[in-house]
Amino acid sequence: MPDDSQELISGGHLVAKALKAEGVDRIYTLCGGHIIDIYDGCVDEGIDVVDVRHEQVAAHAADGYARITGKPGCAVVTAGPGTTDAVTGVANAFRAESPMLLIGGQGAHTQHKMGSLQDLPHVDMMAPITKFAATVPDTARAADMVSMAFRECYHGAPGPSFLESPRDVLDAKVPADRARVPRAGQYRASTRAPVIPRPSRSWPTCSCTPRSRRSCSAARSGRRVRRTRRPSSYGR
Repeated sequence: MPDDSQELISGGHLVAKALKAEGVDRIYTLCGGHIIDIYDGCVDEGIDVVDVRHEQVAAHAADGYARITGKPGCAVVTAGPGTTDAVTGVANAFRAESPMLLIGGQGAHTQHKMGSLQDLPHVDMMAPITKFAATVPDTARAADMVSMAFRECYHGAPGPSFLESPRDVLDAKVPADRARVPRAGQYRASTRAPVIPRPSRSWPTCSCTPRSRRSCSAARSGRRVRRTRRPSSYGR
């Protein structure tokens, strides 16, 4: 047992610290009892908590946020129907190759297979539509598992990950020196400052004859780019 002089930290606060380290500045969620401590941690870490009206919205919002900003999206939902409601959004992110993390609540480990509130096999359901799906085994590894999930989001083609967080794991407290919070920039390049390449000055070209160039979309696009000095796109 830890003594009174040790600094203690809860699983929910460890999750929030890991999210902050990954560059997450907001989570999309629908309030649920299993995940309350994550909210407390997010408030302490300065992460915005966006409460929506349906878990499907939370998952789609995290997917859209990742696409628009280029940063990882994150949705946090409660156990059972909260997680199943998010399935469509996660599947959409999987097909769109969006780097997002869905954190789902779960009943306590001590009540596994004992009919705890909203207990469902979330990991089994999410495995086919994510790049990584796992359960946090204990409180000390909460932040480590979040980092692992994000690492898998960016390994190869981007995509979603799912992390199941049991209630007792999030609520329990462990000595801070036992908990590992990986430094994000140390293990994946996507957390470092982006290097934006300078645009090239290559103009669209075509192989049309002089007579047909006037009606060629590539030739018209090339002339427009040279006049405006702005990039242009055209269909194949």
